Amino acid sequence: MADPADQDHAGAAIELRGVTMRYVQDAPPAVDQFDLRVPPGELLVLLGESGCGKTTTLKMINRLIEPTSGTILVGGRDIAEADPVGLRRSIGYVFQGVGLFPHLTVGENVGVVPHLMRWERGRTRARTDELLELVGLDPATFRDRDPDELSGGQRQRVGIARALAATPKTMLMDEPLGALDPITRATLQDELRRIHDQCGLTSVMVTHDMTEALMMGDRIGVMKAGRIVGLGTPAELLADPGDPYVERLLATPRREVRRLEALEQGGGAR
Repeated sequence: MADPADQDHAGAAIELRGVTMRYVQDAPPAVDQFDLRVPPGELLVLLGESGCGKTTTLKMINRLIEPTSGTILVGGRDIAEADPVGLRRSIGYVFQGVGLFPHLTVGENVGVVPHLMRWERGRTRARTDELLELVGLDPATFRDRDPDELSGGQRQRVGIARALAATPKTMLMDEPLGALDPITRATLQDELRRIHDQCGLTSVMVTHDMTEALMMGDRIGVMKAGRIVGLGTPAELLADPGDPYVERLLATPRREVRRLEALEQGGGAR
């Protein structure tokens, strides 16, 4: 039997069973008979073009919207039976643009959920400092700063810390790095992967960038028209895309690799 302490720090599995979401009754569904299981500790990337249902899927897991039909389980529990507010506080959520509260300091932003959960002040402050260190921001330097004093990458780091404040087992990330410059984005890709592993999370990340998906995901679920048309590890999809749409998405990182190889060998970039 697993040690209870280990169970406390293990990620919570996410499972979607026959989930459909229709925004308009007679229109095609945004998510269509969706089946997926994300085992504890996995970082799954949902990849696809705008409108394929990626963000809708994340929002249903967090009960920001309710599915038309189907069942979603987090940690083995049907989330339809959970209090929506309590559910959202137990799941970390990181999204593009961060959305820090401008009238609060960095430390106050990180401590928002613990404050709402009525944590004792000293516990909240200790957790805030711990998380700022985790995301690479010195607490003494950044705790009392206002969000508008931070760079884009620093604001995103604060957003990640805020999502982790209440020690969630599950993390949802919606294009968390999409607005960043390439150098900052590459650095934070590594940081997000490290944090996921260090905290023992189960994570679902949305992106439209195949290279990012290949670099970060344990598995990649490629979505098109509300369904998964490809699912596997990066190595599995590279070896056998299994679908013309997946093959087209893989063409960009493959082309980039060929261009870099040509440049290293003294050839042109084409």
